[in-house]
Amino acid sequence: MKQHTENPIDPLVARAARDEAFRKQFLANPKAVVEAEFGVAFAESFEIHAHEDSDSVTHLVLPPKDTLSEEEREAARTGAASFEFLKKTMYNPAPPARDPKPNPANADLGDLPREALLAAGLEGVRKGLDFLDSTIDENGAWHCVRFNLGNPNIPRHFEKPAFITAYCALALASCDKPAAKSLCERSKAYLVATMEHPGLWRYYRHLPQDLDSSTLCSMMIGDHPWIAFGKNLPIILNNRDENGCFRTWVLSADEPNIASAFRFEADPVVNANIIAYLGNRLETCAARRWLERALKEGTLAGSSKWYPDEVSIYYALARAVVRTEPALDRLRPLLATRILGLQNEDQGFGNILQTAQAVSALDAIDLLPSNTTEQLVQRLLREQGADGSWPELLAFGDQFLQWGAIGEIGHGSESVTTAFCVEALHRLVG
Repeated sequence: MKQHTENPIDPLVARAARDEAFRKQFLANPKAVVEAEFGVAFAESFEIHAHEDSDSVTHLVLPPKDTLSEEEREAARTGAASFEFLKKTMYNPAPPARDPKPNPANADLGDLPREALLAAGLEGVRKGLDFLDSTIDENGAWHCVRFNLGNPNIPRHFEKPAFITAYCALALASCDKPAAKSLCERSKAYLVATMEHPGLWRYYRHLPQDLDSSTLCSMMIGDHPWIAFGKNLPIILNNRDENGCFRTWVLSADEPNIASAFRFEADPVVNANIIAYLGNRLETCAARRWLERALKEGTLAGSSKWYPDEVSIYYALARAVVRTEPALDRLRPLLATRILGLQNEDQGFGNILQTAQAVSALDAIDLLPSNTTEQLVQRLLREQGADGSWPELLAFGDQFLQWGAIGEIGHGSESVTTAFCVEALHRLVG
């Protein structure tokens, strides 16, 4: 397979340089040409202009105006030291986590014949999507809850970074239900509204841009011109360490430096997400070899600063395998072995969020054992509440003090767990 090293738009520019008919067509209607060549349909509000340089005319393209004022940027640079500024990154205080109350109607699922059980699974998907529809705000933003694992007396707060919207919406992208597609479209609008040129995102305003947020968001809005044209590729590709693995933070002189004190580079999930976004490129070979070696040696457990368990690492790695096909196909059997090795007596893989991500990862790489389908459907439905939700659980976060003084911060919510449970349930019965 050809290794993709160029900017996606470069082949069109090169063709226009040697093909006069194509050049005229490109200059006359660049948007239509790009849409046809890329197989995408840009929003009507997007305009694309093509200009022709000559020996007497040179065109310089200025980046868009910064969405933040200089005062706002300065506040972000120093905001980590200000409790008042930190509060602005969050929203209303969150109530205590609700006690999980499974729907009693799902208590006797073991007595149902297979067809009735699968029908109950489809109904569970519908109710889950209805619950999610009730939790996403008018701008398309998902929310999660920030909480402290070491001190439950520290107040809980809602937050809605672009990361959590992309993280959950990508889970729903495999679901073909109209309600899921609608949620994804609303999510895309929020991601576009929070994007910074040339296609980067940050978790909090007082943190630097990061490649975990940026690649997940980019995968969700791949039909936006900045992403389709690969405008963020130079920054991403230049953010590698001496071993060729990708750093989490995009640090520059005018960005907040709070991350530097507890930076943990070459995170396996972050690298897997970057590889999934970039695809099969020459520049990702070192990171791919690093992940492959860690998977073979069994050293991925506990290796991520940001994700709490092996399953979340394998979930991200499965997405990278699928999106770089066939570059990482050889990892499918070993990845399945690692995931199945975590299965417990009730066919689950830990708590319900871990189970959902394990199911989806195995299904994505086409190695989910078919003889466990009914038990897994029962497991998922038994923990679904009457309102269609699944319980709040730790989904990600800097939950350890292993890599710095700031830690034990967890993030999760009922909507986060529900998104992944809907994905898994739909893969099992949809």
